[in-house]
Amino acid sequence: MEGAFEGRDGAAFIPFLSSGFPRPADTPRLLERLAADGADIIELGIPFSDPLADGPTIQAASWRALEQGVTVESTLDQLAGISADLPPVVVFSYLNPILRMGVERFLARAEAAGAAGLLVTDLPVGSHPELERRLAAGALDLIPLAAPTTPRARIETILGHASGFLYYISRLGVTGARKALDAALEDQVKALRKVVRLPVAVGFGISTPEQAAAVAGMADGVVVGSALIAALGRGETAFAELSAALAAAVHENDSWRKAER
Repeated sequence: MEGAFEGRDGAAFIPFLSSGFPRPADTPRLLERLAADGADIIELGIPFSDPLADGPTIQAASWRALEQGVTVESTLDQLAGISADLPPVVVFSYLNPILRMGVERFLARAEAAGAAGLLVTDLPVGSHPELERRLAAGALDLIPLAAPTTPRARIETILGHASGFLYYISRLGVTGARKALDAALEDQVKALRKVVRLPVAVGFGISTPEQAAAVAGMADGVVVGSALIAALGRGETAFAELSAALAAAVHENDSWRKAER
């Protein structure tokens, strides 16, 4: 996973796709579209009925997928069919679907499907030792989350259980597009990068190529979710145009790397 961040001038582009939206059969093609547009890592969200960390755009996509019968199993089956042709894929899930399927069965299926990592939004480090032990012994990176309010001591604890990259939540609240980035974000990321050994990817609220370029100028990776899902709701042409524009913006801004040379 960390290899996706190495040997590059610009940051890594990390788009999010909600499995099964707008239709279940669309997901493999949309994953391939993101790869062709320049995604360096892809987050593939498993739909869940109570996605508390997500804003209305991703919630609606998740509910629509569930109404059409999308499951953990169907998501991983689709991934298995095309993962060899994709950049690293991080499975994005809430804890409940994993527990319903069974930790060992879920992780074995995700590994067999070719997933590279797992991000569990409602899994505080240390809260589920069985899952953490199994991840440490397996092939999946456990992607941790940190927020502006996360104390440094807690970040150090989180990193002791993590690999791949650190997902930094740019602001408090749920996912969703925002008109402007937090003015304190750059200082927060600079401080974080001084103490974190993993690449730092920033997400939540990034919605335009201009915002993506700004974040790429301070972080190792840029995560975009709600804006892409909203574009997909308008049609695949809008989705592809935004994906390509975001990838170009992220890859072309390497200002902080130049400053460090």
